[in-house]
Order: sequence, then structure tokens, then C-alpha cells
Amino acid sequence: MNKKAFKIEGMTCSACSNRVERFIKKLDGVESANVNFATETLNVEFDENKLNNEVIEATVVKAGYGVKKNLKSYTFKVEGMTCSACANRVERVTKKLDGVQSAAVNFATEKLTVNIDEDEIGYGQIKAAVDKAGYKLIKEEEKQDEGKKLEESKALLIRFIVSLCFAVPLLIITMGHMLGMPLPRIIDSMENPLNFALIQVILTLPVMIMGYKFYKVGIKNLFQLSPNMDSLIAVSTLSAFIYGLFAIYKIITGDQEQAMNYAMHLYFESVAVILTLITLGKYLEAVSKGKTSQAIKALMELAPKTATVIRNNNEVIVPVEEVIVGDIILVKPGEKLPVDGEVIEGSTAIDESMLTGESIPVEKIVGSNVIGASINKTGFIKYRATKVGKDTALAQIVKLVEDAQGSKAPIANLADIISAYFVPTVIMLAIVASFGWLIAGETTTFSLTIFIAVLVIACPCALGLATPTAIMVGTGKGAENGVLIKGGEALETTHQIKTIVFDKTGTITEGKPAITDIITNDISEEEILVLAASSEKGSEHPLGEAIVKGAEEKNIELKEIEEFKAIPGQGIEVKIESKHILLGNKKLISEKNIDISQSSNGVENLLNSAEELASEGKTPMYIAIDGVLRGIIAVADTVKISSKSAIEDLHNMGIKVAMITGDNKKTADAIAKQVGIDIVLAEVLPEDKANEVKKLQGENQKVAMVGDGINDAPALAQADVGIAIGSGTDVAIESADIVLMRSDLKDVTTAIKLSKATIKNIKENLFWAFGYNVLGIPVAMGVLHIFGGPLLNPMIAAAAMSLSSVSVLTNALRLRKFKA
Repeated sequence: MNKKAFKIEGMTCSACSNRVERFIKKLDGVESANVNFATETLNVEFDENKLNNEVIEATVVKAGYGVKKNLKSYTFKVEGMTCSACANRVERVTKKLDGVQSAAVNFATEKLTVNIDEDEIGYGQIKAAVDKAGYKLIKEEEKQDEGKKLEESKALLIRFIVSLCFAVPLLIITMGHMLGMPLPRIIDSMENPLNFALIQVILTLPVMIMGYKFYKVGIKNLFQLSPNMDSLIAVSTLSAFIYGLFAIYKIITGDQEQAMNYAMHLYFESVAVILTLITLGKYLEAVSKGKTSQAIKALMELAPKTATVIRNNNEVIVPVEEVIVGDIILVKPGEKLPVDGEVIEGSTAIDESMLTGESIPVEKIVGSNVIGASINKTGFIKYRATKVGKDTALAQIVKLVEDAQGSKAPIANLADIISAYFVPTVIMLAIVASFGWLIAGETTTFSLTIFIAVLVIACPCALGLATPTAIMVGTGKGAENGVLIKGGEALETTHQIKTIVFDKTGTITEGKPAITDIITNDISEEEILVLAASSEKGSEHPLGEAIVKGAEEKNIELKEIEEFKAIPGQGIEVKIESKHILLGNKKLISEKNIDISQSSNGVENLLNSAEELASEGKTPMYIAIDGVLRGIIAVADTVKISSKSAIEDLHNMGIKVAMITGDNKKTADAIAKQVGIDIVLAEVLPEDKANEVKKLQGENQKVAMVGDGINDAPALAQADVGIAIGSGTDVAIESADIVLMRSDLKDVTTAIKLSKATIKNIKENLFWAFGYNVLGIPVAMGVLHIFGGPLLNPMIAAAAMSLSSVSVLTNALRLRKFKA
């Protein structure tokens, strides 16, 4: 299965997004498909053996929309070309690259112009291909997608201003008399009704031309039996305009009285004002949409634009896009690191708060890993680039946030269902209401007013924007606070959590235990430590690492292992110098039939000591040599400073807290007592963690699991919401729905509070979107007029429609004020 996101062009409301979604879901091989109207993104999961990108893109086009590639247009200077054959060669090697949409070389100007899909290829790959062909590529200019969005917003603003310039005088001509504003006799409705009508046509046409996209898209979708918001605008304003032309015909052919009567009901001003107000709404919507994705912009701006690398023993400053894996990079104090890597020379302290949220700089020495976009505070270092471009930690975070912002939450399903039928229903209601009033004896003018008002006031955009905009802002705000939420579903489910299960080691505790006690039976402490540390040499288990580290601190020379066997959840079985050694928990000793009866020589003291150590929160590890229990090494893992207060916060929110661990029950109980755990699940094997989560879910509760290790991955996947500690393993992070970059349990509370705030915001948005349409459409149909109330003016309906989308976006933007 392959997952891919496509940018869709031409959608103007949620009816459009539903149409695209329906078309794609019909394709053979599609596992899932959803369209996010706010981000204009189609996310598809499909079988690569049955389907490819081209078919999906063709289907989108068939549905009446376009696929916007993540394109960037580059113009490069090419050095080293001596004839047109050189130019043809550069062009050929460039065109062969996957992701290059087009390439053209102008030999006279020595320039290469390419359009590339940024999802498939980067600048560095193009440069490498041209360099390999024997030429040199130099970046000259680059057109950013952000610039395109800015241009689109400016175009909307220009359309609005031009439309306004014609709509305002048109309003003065048609309604100025209500304010006592006299008109010149040449265009006075009483003396020259034809001139009065013609000047309105002249002022209306430029506004219609500025809004031609409404007609182009709206009429096209109407003929394809998939009407959208543009269809409502196109039908309503064209109806009004055609009626106005009909009225002019009547003015020309009728008598003076008839001419004056028709001159007073032309509707040209409604056409111009409706188009002008909706263009204003579209502009405000574009500006607001831009603000919803500010989190991603802020993240992307963290990375420096250049890097100082060593090439041919010289220091060269190159654009960060040209850095390749293996490059040696120099970073001076105060500079940002361009990419991820490993220190090979020097030492320093680096501020990684942009990633971890931890304000205290982290000491780095030779061999330490460093992160791109972090800040070098003190020393001068050289490091080798290990991850560049889209593989860096920052790029991965940006990708994670982008994916989350493009996802849908289950709460959006109702709005999606309604949106699918919304526009056709509105058109039917407009026709029924219009003919209803006509049958009831009202005039054609009255019926037309009803028809236009119903079409114009309906707003499918508000429904389509209600959920995705809140998710965009919510996930972006999470990223600002070190909480990476992978999708809308996780964001929604988190606020329903009733029980949270914490892994102990590395989650509640620091995960960096140390030896506290060594108790022996007829053997020296040093000999026990030598055998234990030798057995655990190379171990990745925190307890094993603690024993090895304890031996290293005492400069003890370790012995070679002859045989090794790991027993998951229990310990290890090792052979050293022909001695059979068991090292692990009490369960391992019992199952291997080691004699621990009190009558055994010296064993009673060891067992009593183990009980006492466990009650103190230490983990006793038993070591048996050749079938006899010889000693106990106690290891303690300190509790994180934030654990207790984080659990108190969760209790205050009415959430139960459980702790799951492979440690013995006494050790687990001691830790649980320190931090206030409600449920202790001790001596649980790694493969059983998921089952324990499942049992809690069986009580009809939404359960979250918080962990950091490979053995937590199944439980993270089983939980309703899996939360991975950012310092954990890649497997755990991959299995989780939420990643806490700061490794601070207080951020679990932040995630839940953010989820609650976002869901509340979505519900508010949906309430206003539904409420607006439920109340607005009947008013436009003339329900109030039946009881002697006012009739809704189409221009007021247009203003309300424009502001409805903006109000939903504005409400979503309130989430930016969320504080952890």
C-alpha cells in the first residue's frame, strides 16, 4: 500500500471536496481517500499494483478539478557550455530526472529553467546530475509557493477594489434617492428611465468580468451535475442580470408608466454588490487560511539558509540545499546548525529548545549527535552531516505537522455528509420558494428576490472549513508546545481519554538507572560485578547498561562471553569461562529451578535483602552461578521531576493513571507510591503489555498508552491513543499517535487540554455553520414575511454569506491563544 497527498485546484466549497472524494473512492485499489477543503489536499491510500499517481490525477481532472503539483520554478545559471550541443545535453540529463516536469536551456543566456515536483526531487539532485554531465549549476532565482499564495491574495484584493470602484457609484445611483441624493436629469429614473438602466448595465459588467471565475467554475459544475458554491453565486447573479436585461427591453417597448415601474426593479446593483462582497469574503478567507498554517512557516524558518562546509580543504559557504551526507560542516559560536550530524572535532553547548523545549543547552563532544536548526552557544565544532534535506529532524517534524493538518477528524463526517447534498438542496429550496410565492400571488420581482436571496445566503464553505481549520491551528499549536499530533482522529480521541497507562522505565522514571547495592553469598562484590557486567556487555536494556557503567567506573576489565541467550521479560543466560550464569529477575531464578529455599546456605539473607531493596523502590537483579544463587545487584532508576505533578494534573482532570512494568511488584508499588499511581501492573512481559491495555479498554474506556521503548510499540498501537516520549525509539514513535518532543509528562496534560480546546472550537464552528444555514435559508425563503416580518435583501444575504466563512476561520484562529 502507498500513501500520497495531492494538492487539488479549483475547489471552492465542501461540495467540491466531496465530489473529488467520491470519484477517487470509486477507483479499484483505493483503500481510503479524504479531501481536506481547508488545505486543498487529497490524501489517498492505495494499492500500487492496481493504481498509480497518473490514474488518480486523471480522475481528479475528470471530476472537474486540477492537481496542483508541489512545484517550484527554478532558473539556474549554467557554466561551461560552449555550443548548443552542450545546452541539449544539460537539457536531456535534467529531463530524465524523476520529478522534473519540464526543463529548457537557453544557450544564449546560459540559463536552465526547470519546473520540479518538490515531493520527488530537490535542488541538490539536479545540481549533482548537471555537475556529473560536466557543467556547473548556479542557483539564480526561485519562485516559492508562499509567493504564489501571496499573489493569489493580492489578486483577490485587486478584484475586490476594482469591483468596489464600480459597485459604490452603482449603489449611489440606485439608492441615493433614499438618502436625499439627487441624480443628474440625464440618468434620473423618472425622466430618463432607459438611461438610468443603461448606466447600471455599464457599471455592472466590469464587476461581472472581475468575477468571471465564479461563472466559469460555477456553470461548468452545474452542467456536470455537481453544483458548488460558485454555482449558487453564478445562478443567482445571472438570474438577476438577465431579469435586468428583460426589464430594459420592457422599458424600451413599454409606455412611460411601465418604463418607470421596471426601472425601479432592475437588480443590477444586487449583482454588483453580491459579487463584490463575496470577493471580499474570499480575500478575507485567503488571509485567514494563511494564518492557520503559521506554525509550519515558523518551523521552516528555523533552519539557516547557508552552511560552511570543507571542500577540497577549503571553507566554502554553500546554500543549505547543496549540503550532502558526509560533508564536513563548521559551526562557530552563535550560529545555527544547518543539518543533522555527528561531532568529529571540538566541544560545545547547543541550544536544542527549538526541538525539545528544554532551555538549558546540551553539552556536545566528539561522537555526539547534533540537530539541524539548533543553536551553537559556546565552542567551535566540526561535524559530519548524517541527515540532509527531508531526512533532518526538523524536516520530519514539518512533514508530521503537514500530514496532521491534512487529515480529517471523525467529527467532520456529519458535515461531510450534509455538504454532499447541501448545494442541490439549496437550489431546489430556492426554486420551490420562488414558485411558491409566485403561486401565492406575489409579483415576479418578489419571487426573483426570494430566489436570489436563498441561493446567495447559503454557505457550504462554512461547513467545509469548520473542522479542518481548527485541526490546522490545533496541531500547529501542539507543535509549538512540543506536542506532535499525527492526525485529526488522534486529536479528537484524546479529549475522551479516561485512563492513561504509563510505562515505568524512561517514562515515569529517567530511564538512566545506576547500581545502588551489591549483596553477595560466599563471593566477593568485585567478582559478582565482573561476571554481571561481562554478561550485560553490549546490552541495550537500561538495567544492563547501569551494571556495565558501574563496572567501567571502577575500571574493571570485562571478560569474553562464550554463549549468550536473552530471555524476554526475565533476564539473560550466559556462559563465561565455562561458568553457567543466570542474571535477571526473581521469575527467571524460579523458572530455572535455582534453589531459593531458606535452608540453602546464605540464600535466606539474600532473599530478605531483595525484599527490603524492592520496598525501597530499587530493582534487585539476581545472579546465579552454576545453579546456585550467589548475589544480588540492586539498581535504582530515579523518578522524573515532572512525573508526580503531571499525574496530579491528570487526577484533577478526572483521569485514572496506571503504570505498567516488567519489574517486580514491590519495586513497582514503591515507584507508584512516590508519584500517586492508581493502578499498578507489575511483572508484565513485553508481549503482554498490549493485552493489559486491551483489558482496560474492555471496560468501555478510552485508554491512552505512554511509552518510549521498542517493547512498548504493540501497546502504543493497541491503545486508543498511543503517546511516545520523544527521546524514545523510532519504533515507538512510529507506532504512536502523539509524540512528546520534550520527554516531559506534563505535556500529556497539554495534549489532552489542547484536544479539548480544539474539539470545543470545532463544535462551536459547526454550531455556527449549521445554525447560520438553518436560520438564514428559511429567512431568505420569506418565512418571516409570512408573519408580517421583513424580506431579506439579497445584498444583505451576500454580506452574511461572506462573513459566515470568515467568522468560522476567525473562531478557529482563537486557538492560537492556547497556553500549555
